[in-house]
Amino acid sequence: MKKNKIEHYSDKEALEFHNTNKSGKIEIISSKPMTTKRDLALAYSPGVAAPVKAIHKNPELAYDYTTKGNLVAVISNGSAILGLGNLGAIASKPVMEGKAVLFKRFADIDAIDLEIDSSNSEEIINSIKNFSKSFGGINLEDIAAPDCFIIEKKLKKILDIPVFHDDQHGTAIITCAALINAIDITKKKIEKIKVVVNGAGASAMACANLFVKLGVEKKNLIMLDSKGVIHNERKDLNEWKKNYAIKTKYRNLDDVMKNSDVFLGLSSAGVLKKEMIKKMSKNPIIFACANPDPEIKPEEVEKVRSDAIIATGRSDYPNQVNNLIGFPYIFRGALDVRAKTINEEMKIAAANSIAKLARERVPDEVSAAMGGDRPKYGKNYIIPSTFDPRLISVIPVAVAKAAIKSGVARKKIENFNIYSEQLKQRLDPSVTIMQGINSQIKKNQKTVVFADGEDENTLKAAIAFKNSGLGKPIIVAKEKVVKQRLKEIGYEDNFDIKIVNSTDKDKRDKYVNFLFKKLHRDQGLLERDCDRLIRNDRVIWASCMVECGDADAMVTGNTRRYSQSLDKIKKVVSPRPGEIMFGLNMVVNKGKTVFIGDTTVNEYPSSQQLAEIAISSARVVRLFGFDPKVAFLSHSTFGQPITSRTKHIRDAVEILKNKKVDFKFDGDMQPDVALNNEYSELYPFSEIVGNANILIMPGQHSAAISYKIMKSLGGAKVIGPLLIGLGQPIEIAPLRSSTSDILNLASVAAYSAEIINYNKIN
Repeated sequence: MKKNKIEHYSDKEALEFHNTNKSGKIEIISSKPMTTKRDLALAYSPGVAAPVKAIHKNPELAYDYTTKGNLVAVISNGSAILGLGNLGAIASKPVMEGKAVLFKRFADIDAIDLEIDSSNSEEIINSIKNFSKSFGGINLEDIAAPDCFIIEKKLKKILDIPVFHDDQHGTAIITCAALINAIDITKKKIEKIKVVVNGAGASAMACANLFVKLGVEKKNLIMLDSKGVIHNERKDLNEWKKNYAIKTKYRNLDDVMKNSDVFLGLSSAGVLKKEMIKKMSKNPIIFACANPDPEIKPEEVEKVRSDAIIATGRSDYPNQVNNLIGFPYIFRGALDVRAKTINEEMKIAAANSIAKLARERVPDEVSAAMGGDRPKYGKNYIIPSTFDPRLISVIPVAVAKAAIKSGVARKKIENFNIYSEQLKQRLDPSVTIMQGINSQIKKNQKTVVFADGEDENTLKAAIAFKNSGLGKPIIVAKEKVVKQRLKEIGYEDNFDIKIVNSTDKDKRDKYVNFLFKKLHRDQGLLERDCDRLIRNDRVIWASCMVECGDADAMVTGNTRRYSQSLDKIKKVVSPRPGEIMFGLNMVVNKGKTVFIGDTTVNEYPSSQQLAEIAISSARVVRLFGFDPKVAFLSHSTFGQPITSRTKHIRDAVEILKNKKVDFKFDGDMQPDVALNNEYSELYPFSEIVGNANILIMPGQHSAAISYKIMKSLGGAKVIGPLLIGLGQPIEIAPLRSSTSDILNLASVAAYSAEIINYNKIN
């Protein structure tokens, strides 16, 4: 069983992450314009009076006139924080903020964390009841048993919105999906299987309940807590444990494992032994879900049972039971039909939809998002990947249908095909793209040199590149400086990343010889000049490493201007034959992805250069999984108004027409015409109007200004600029790039090294 690398971070780095720029992980922004006095009057007084009066007459209109319909409260009292225990309400806030971020990232649901400083279940219930009208759903989190049972049960009775304790039901739904498929693969009958549940907390109880709903016979389910088998002679059982007390002579885990078909562990590490596994029936199903370490490691199981189907709660093994596959999408479906609750029918529907998705062939676009992997339904693939982009369009549909059928939906969905397509548009495409790139480069790891290794963000990116299993970083730096930086970041100095610099005489001589041969005629440099460049310039040194085959790719920048880095790189690396060099930025805003070029290299590109930029952009965009649609931008649209500034743009369009390229293009046009579908009625003759995803700018100045304004004022996510047309996979980070920006560029460089045939010098 293949095991992947787990990412590691220092405590200091995690703390800095939570305190960079704004404190915490979430913020509230206005969804309406708040620019003019009129805007403010509409938003507040006196304009707000109209929706207030409408909602007073009909409270259901709160779903239309407020955020209620897309707002979830993430609530905890901190009594059971992750694996840390009862640390109090305020200590749970980072976790609850994190949960809110996941809601937004995976299902476009707005969420607010609320920490209730109380250990009294009735007080918590009353608090939630009193503010519940503000929300479309309640997500309970990290609340210790039995209070979590009591709180959820009472709230479900008194509230008319979904109440969901994810620690219970999220785990139960994903585990049920895994069980459905494991039973299918092993050809077992659900009504006959013998199930052992080790653990009797909130998650275990919810799993057992849903197993029974699926068809597991209650008499065939044996549950254990820390004192052993839950049997009917015990006097220390609460009402929830009594529900699973059975008449049996067995008292411990070793006893009950004989001839069992399914083991579900939600307990503690190492409690399940190989000797117990041997006693299980043919084709045993083992879900060892204790975190961070399972009840038994998959490799230990495989030593004694090659016929076992294994799942864990960890991302470094196949078949991860991860609540993230469930809760965002379950709430999405529930909110979209304004459900009064999340009932058993909706949970079963979610489990079945997840199970069904794992059985389907993974299509090309999903395979690309997963880095080229195409997992096939079987013992090592019974649960879809957490990052499968199909989840958003499958689970909410199943949940919404179940809510409507079971009578708890306030709103009907007339066309589920349209609804499914609308759901797909809610995802941030940049995340899927980078996930696919990262999955791809993990399989065939490249050596990437980080030229500015003494810069803190670059050093952090190199560490993250290694710890995330993305590849093999090399940093160009002085070892003494790196050790000091590591202390500042919070890492030990034995961080096992290769450090290189010009003190390596063999490499220095090699690079000086290479550079002298390359530059002595064109630039008249003497050998001593080349030696000085190699000794004193990290960018030159790192570029030579890539050009001479000592590294596969490179990332630099962040400590100097882009043009300065590019000038140095061009001394060492030539452009790709027959291709123009330029900068291309991927910009994602409100679910739409566009590519902007040229942002960095050509100040005033000619018509021929504009055409070449379009051709190369189309090639690159296809590598990211998009169908290229090119718009040549201008201050005019199709020649109106005609000026001297538009002729070379229109000439570029004609050049492409004559070349008969294999992608769609048009121009000249203004940016709103290229991006807004409303203009398609005005210009029905153009397939690009309103549909463009590649924007070719008339000059570098307009390109750079545009994407930086979008990033700074519009909140757009930007990846790049990607340096296109260079003869080696080298990327340049702009000044003041974040660790994440540099890491993304390193991944893109490694990806380019994998998929593009560069000719290195040996």
